[in-house]
Amino acid sequence: MKFTTRDLVKLQWPLLGALLLIALGSFAAWWSSNDAVFAQRQRDQASSRMLQIEQRLRQVRTEEQELRDRGAIFQRLQQSGIAGEERRLEWTELLDDIQRQLRIPGINYEFGIRKPLDNGGNPQYSYFASPMRIQLHLLHEEDLLRFLSRLQQEAKALVLIRNCTLAPPPGRGIGSDEPAHLVGECELRWITVRQSAGAS
Repeated sequence: MKFTTRDLVKLQWPLLGALLLIALGSFAAWWSSNDAVFAQRQRDQASSRMLQIEQRLRQVRTEEQELRDRGAIFQRLQQSGIAGEERRLEWTELLDDIQRQLRIPGINYEFGIRKPLDNGGNPQYSYFASPMRIQLHLLHEEDLLRFLSRLQQEAKALVLIRNCTLAPPPGRGIGSDEPAHLVGECELRWITVRQSAGAS
């Protein structure tokens, strides 16, 4: 079978229709592929936003738990007397009580000026140290250990022992009226903590 020009003229409309259908099909395939890419991009963006929201929620929950923990710690510090203003009157009464209870023959002490300490990068709390020099007239070495142990347990502050020395009292001779056999001298620091102004 031979195609003639007449046959081509008769087939031009069906060929144009076929070409048009192919073009429409290609356009529909391109459009649908483009639409799928757009939908995937939107899904990725929504997933990214969801991930950011979940991370922020976890961060908020962590911060909330940290605040609760810090509040509980501060409350325990307040109950133990470490948190709040320094209570020198209570401290001196405690020193006198322990001296009486342990029957320590003599005690002399002097508090220094309270100084702020480095807060360790935590702006919510302010730490203070009150230095103290204490001299104890003792009958036995154990009296010093018992005294310091009781002081650390009962004080309404954190009592840090910087250093201590034990020596016989100066000028003690035979027939001396001095009841103490030893003199203990210590440097202590009374640490207190306060919640900074504006911290909740």
